[in-house]
Amino acid sequence: MKTQNKSDSKSKVPKEGLFPEIIRNDYRGSRKLEGKKAVISGGDSGIGQAVAVHFAREGADVAIIYKESDDDAKETKKLVEKEGQKCLLIKGDLTRKAFRTKCADKIKATWKKIDILVNNAGIHTSKSSLEKISDEQILETFDTNIISMISFTRNFLPLIDKGGRIICTTSVTAYRGSDHLIDYAATKGAVLSFIRSLADNLAEKKILVNGIAPGPIWTPLVKEAFDDLSKFGKDTPLKRAGQPSEVAPAYVFLASKDASYITGEIIHINGGDFVGG
Repeated sequence: MKTQNKSDSKSKVPKEGLFPEIIRNDYRGSRKLEGKKAVISGGDSGIGQAVAVHFAREGADVAIIYKESDDDAKETKKLVEKEGQKCLLIKGDLTRKAFRTKCADKIKATWKKIDILVNNAGIHTSKSSLEKISDEQILETFDTNIISMISFTRNFLPLIDKGGRIICTTSVTAYRGSDHLIDYAATKGAVLSFIRSLADNLAEKKILVNGIAPGPIWTPLVKEAFDDLSKFGKDTPLKRAGQPSEVAPAYVFLASKDASYITGEIIHINGGDFVGG
């Protein structure tokens, strides 16, 4: 997920989190997504980048929507093309209506239709108390994480036919909350409700809508999210944080024919942190 991570002081990063794994060396694609076209918001780094590369290894062309990091976006494009697939890069701010329209128009002109929409873009800002969360932060977090997601999905619905897939990234915080990511957790709860509501709404059109709820996952930007990452993920039953390479295959599953009888569901990838729903 493309994140804007902020905290009150510099992070202490354990060695194991320095080099996030995007895809396992032994991951063998089986053309599960051959010929498919996928749009991934926040696809330039972290989980989004891993999803793009896994989709490519499974035979899909991908379009990456990203806000700032040209270097990350170009690296993602390089990795996708290395798999023999096409990668379209579109840079801009998803909270802007004009940019969302531009994205849909460009994809329509290039591909006419898409098969998979991955709503992965989001931001989070760590604050130790509710009093430290400004109105500006609240508005920015909600606008980026859920309001623009709903609008972006609406823009792309005309390009998705029967059998299409919409996959949204929510979070373990939607289920158990977070004392330092209060506004972020609230938006992820909204994403969860959006997934279930849209799944019901689009069932008649045979468009499947599902979600992934990651727990602590190593990404290039998560290092800046918190004051001290030395214990990041250590409170899970597996006693470690996960890698993007451990999350992306679930997106492949939901995008493939293997998940043809699944809609309105969430896959939890959180190291054993048991949650309801």
